[in-house]
Amino acid sequence: MTSKKFVIAKQLGGKRLITNKGEEIGRLSDILVDERSGKIEAFLIEPNSDSKIARNLMKHDSMPMVPFKSVFAVSDVIVADESMLV
Repeated sequence: MTSKKFVIAKQLGGKRLITNKGEEIGRLSDILVDERSGKIEAFLIEPNSDSKIARNLMKHDSMPMVPFKSVFAVSDVIVADESMLV
């Protein structure tokens, strides 16, 4: 039986990640989860090369991470608070 968490994570894969100001920063590649609590810590993204925010996030890591605390909506796209990413 597939766990519910795995199914949800699989459904999120490839979703576009945008800021609340409409800038597309990339697509969801993977999810970083705290092993003890099971809580999502960050979304790892395949960056949009045209995005200034994605380029800035890449300065810190080769695979940019969007902190989960910056995410405030998940539907057809994932929306993050731009002020928490700069």
